[in-house]
Amino acid sequence: MSHNKADPTGLTFIKAHAFRFATLPGMCFADREGAAGADLSNPVEAAALLRQARVLARADAASPQLMAGKQLALLSPDCGDAGALEFIQAAQALGAHVSFVRAGLDEASSARQVDATARVLGRLYDAVECQHLPAELVRRIARGAGIPVFAGLATPGHPTATLVEALEVDATRQVKRRSILQAALLVSLG
Repeated sequence: MSHNKADPTGLTFIKAHAFRFATLPGMCFADREGAAGADLSNPVEAAALLRQARVLARADAASPQLMAGKQLALLSPDCGDAGALEFIQAAQALGAHVSFVRAGLDEASSARQVDATARVLGRLYDAVECQHLPAELVRRIARGAGIPVFAGLATPGHPTATLVEALEVDATRQVKRRSILQAALLVSLG
């Protein structure tokens, strides 16, 4: 049984309880069995991401709703930190709906629990942002979800954060960061 409630920001909070599985649980894991995304170690893909971000930064307030109808999940123990808020704002500005799902899996979760959770996430959402979760757990989720699974895309330690300085547009740091996050989402979701 789950209880959903929306807050004034439009974020849906989900408190999930499962009978046999753990409750639903930080660019994108490129896994042949899972999701694909931009590989920022590849200069061509990093340049493409920057070009997309430049277009979005120039459009700033007039950003088109390019992700209208998309459902994204934010898996994290805390929905109020800066990274979570940046992810939510970037996605919502493109028209996506973001649901906060409190992390319920950990390194000790069985393969069956992780696989079952990943399958459910893959059915409910178009992409998942995992923040403050162990990297190996995020990889396990990505293998089974079949959708883009981001590992802390909006956190300060993610490689996309370094691209802010390379984005040559006349905009605030906040607008640049949001534009890079939006470009990463658009590139990964096709």
